[in-house]
Amino acid sequence: MSKKIFVNLPVADLGKSIEFFSRLGFDFDARFTDETATCMVISDSIFVMLLTREKFSSFTPDMEICDTSRSTEVLICLSADSREEVDALISKATAAGGSSFREPEDHGFMYGRAFRDLDGHIWEVVWMDPAALQQEQG
Repeated sequence: MSKKIFVNLPVADLGKSIEFFSRLGFDFDARFTDETATCMVISDSIFVMLLTREKFSSFTPDMEICDTSRSTEVLICLSADSREEVDALISKATAAGGSSFREPEDHGFMYGRAFRDLDGHIWEVVWMDPAALQQEQG
């Protein structure tokens, strides 16, 4: 079995988070969805469990959930197939109620932007020129 990654994120309003990420084009696995959690599918091997704050806290007893307005514990970075896909996802995120985070970073061979979701989690979206990657590996 290939390795998979499940990122767990606390959310204040599960329904609003599902609506937000649906507007960004993500799907959800109904087998792992109830009133306390949903499984957002990023790819065949990458998933994000969106958990109510109460459900999330059950996995981290005696620990506070990070206040994302003042600090962050994780940056989630997604790859994109083009610069246009980076810009399109950021546009969808801001139109759905998220906010742009940071100025775009353009290094020629790599282009990235970031947004904050409804709960303040930071999502980076990055495109890298495949030719530049080939040169690095070659």
